[in-house]
Amino acid sequence: MIGHRMLRCWNLPEGTLEGGCCMDGSSSTLHPIPKKALCVSLLASLLLILLALGLTGHLRLPQKHLQSSQAVRFTASDPNGILFLNQSAVVDQENGLVTFTVTTGVNQTSTVLFDTKHGIICYHPAYQERCLLWTMETSDYDNVRSLLQASAHQSQFQLSVNETQRRTEFFGVLAASQADISTLEEPIRLLCRGRTIHWTKRAEGPGRQRLVYFCIDICFPNNICMSVCFYYLPE
Repeated sequence: MIGHRMLRCWNLPEGTLEGGCCMDGSSSTLHPIPKKALCVSLLASLLLILLALGLTGHLRLPQKHLQSSQAVRFTASDPNGILFLNQSAVVDQENGLVTFTVTTGVNQTSTVLFDTKHGIICYHPAYQERCLLWTMETSDYDNVRSLLQASAHQSQFQLSVNETQRRTEFFGVLAASQADISTLEEPIRLLCRGRTIHWTKRAEGPGRQRLVYFCIDICFPNNICMSVCFYYLPE
């Protein structure tokens, strides 16, 4: 009949991806999609999705690390109200790291890193191209734990001079005890990059025949301050 088009359709054998094909009277044809082209299109889409997820995860990791760290500050004054403690710390609770920055009266800054996961303390003295290492003991864990717990609630610590307990610890350094930086964990490698590293050991004291070379004071929220001093042992 006039005004109507005749439509012819047929199906391809079962199991193919090309689908069917229809042709009307105007000879307009819908071409089937090749199986190879469809597979390439799906693969490209999958790769784009994986790439987007990978970039998103890569960008979020540093942000997560920054969020896990918190800066805290310690202050203390003598009976005359004069500030004598200039100390701050960055606390990374997730990785069990506490990094102290201590500034002396002559504006020299030293760094002390407590790595509780690996039980190592690393000291980088001001204006010294070396790092000194020693292993953590029970008292060290207790002091750092007090900071890890307290930093979750506050970022400013005012220490009481009258209640603060002070103690001095001595460490002997052997020149032959140089450590291989490649065997140390990443936080220590970053702090001591380009510097010589020596292991130290606790000692009763340097004795009269030995000169103390480096000292540093570190204070914790539990009102305990440590004076850590180093001297060289004979070869």
